[in-house]
Amino acid sequence: MLLKLSGEALAGDGGFGIDPAIVGRLCSDIADVNRQGVEVGLVLGGGNLFRGAALQQAGLDRVTGDQMGMLATVMNGLAFRDLLSQAGLTAMVYSAIELPGVADRFHRDKALLDMAEGRIAIFVAGTGNPFFTTDTAACLRGIEIGADAVLKATKVDGVYSADPFQDANAERFDALTYGEVLARDLRVMDLTAICLCRDHGMPIVVFDMQSEGALTRLVKGEKVGTVVSA
Repeated sequence: MLLKLSGEALAGDGGFGIDPAIVGRLCSDIADVNRQGVEVGLVLGGGNLFRGAALQQAGLDRVTGDQMGMLATVMNGLAFRDLLSQAGLTAMVYSAIELPGVADRFHRDKALLDMAEGRIAIFVAGTGNPFFTTDTAACLRGIEIGADAVLKATKVDGVYSADPFQDANAERFDALTYGEVLARDLRVMDLTAICLCRDHGMPIVVFDMQSEGALTRLVKGEKVGTVVSA
């Protein structure tokens, strides 16, 4: 599986940095499914540390901002590697940009070998290009490694017709097609990510990362969150 964790979600209620309670629970869940023989790839966002798009509005060059955002995902990846180690797992950090002495450059075959041998592959620095989100990076890496699905962990328990924190009447969906997501502009992921998954038949599952054991239940085949597929 390819698990996508947004930076904002990692920050918890604090809104910045990494919430140890959330990350600790996630590492425990990842360790649980890994010990069941599930090969795990992980893509992390960087919004808990830096958001290039926000600073663009303040006058910062977008390319520079996105590059800084890529480095934020690297910091999250290094933190996760050490936290997974504390949970008894071995993780390898693969970067889309050159970072000698910090992370290995992404190489599909090496990542597949690591995962086949029980190690967690953490993919950082997005796609290595500005203007592409970490959602797109997650879908790209998921397709490259032949994942069964891209699992997007968020702060809500699925996809809604509107923001459930702002609209009490927002409708929750159990399942959607790629076409429905695009037609309704549901913002599950950005347009590029959705189209990439649609074109390659990659299912997306959106679920609540704060629900204890949700990842384990999902891997066992229970209905968790919202499934987006053909």
